[in-house]
Amino acid sequence: MNTRLTVFSHDGLTFDVVDAGPLDGIPVVLLHGFPQTASEWDRLTPYLHERGYRTIAPTQRGYSPGARPRGRFAYRMSALIGDTVALIEALGGDPVYLVGHDWGSAVAWSTAAARPELVRTLTSVSVPHPMAFARTMFTTTQLFRTFYLVLFQIPWVPELVVSRVFRAVNSPSRPGLRRRARALSGMDDAQIDRVSREVIGAGALPYAINWYRAMMIVDPRRVLRKVIAPTTHVSSARDHYIVDRNSMLTARYVQGPFAHEVLDGTHWIPEERPAELAAVITTRTASVTTQSE
Repeated sequence: MNTRLTVFSHDGLTFDVVDAGPLDGIPVVLLHGFPQTASEWDRLTPYLHERGYRTIAPTQRGYSPGARPRGRFAYRMSALIGDTVALIEALGGDPVYLVGHDWGSAVAWSTAAARPELVRTLTSVSVPHPMAFARTMFTTTQLFRTFYLVLFQIPWVPELVVSRVFRAVNSPSRPGLRRRARALSGMDDAQIDRVSREVIGAGALPYAINWYRAMMIVDPRRVLRKVIAPTTHVSSARDHYIVDRNSMLTARYVQGPFAHEVLDGTHWIPEERPAELAAVITTRTASVTTQSE
């Protein structure tokens, strides 16, 4: 496809897309996580563009204004996979290099497992294979680190609390709260401002939380499926949310070549270590490009 893709449609919904870099470059699809939009990749993409890659970053279901269906069932993993498949088909249907962070990583894993013919390589950032994550919930401290997953199942309350917290954090009269938010979340001021503007202020939060409420609507066959695409999993040395054992278990669910890279930083690696992450991504993509030449 030699034209820019700014939107695509699926399931009666319209998704916004940030398509940048050389049009004839190798396409890399970037899937964002919670509570962010496609802008989470803004610090990373210039490093990929200078290496000749074209980046396609959708703002996903619940976050794009034209793609906010009601009800948790609309946010089940099979629907999220369908969105990614529709994006790849809108790009021409050829297999892509797929990258995901946080929830975007979960979608990337699931897409690579369900539709292996569409994924040339997979780079997952922070969040491991779904089965690795499930196993650590009951054998490590993972449940305590992500106990908000349970709290997010409560109707209405999480949206109200999170919105009020962000309003307080952005109050000029309460600078101490901003400092505490940075310390607890690991985000910097620019990230906090973007979440406030693009998610909270844009009305996306209730729909974004529906991703968590749909977590239990799963097809066991899909969760157990292994990935055959060459895969690199990227973890960070100071991730408050994900225990280290996830990375070790993830290797068991990849049948193709697998690598694990650890970068210094917190959970927000695409913004904290964009140059290093870009190098990891291009190393993985080059491994397949070189083999096919």
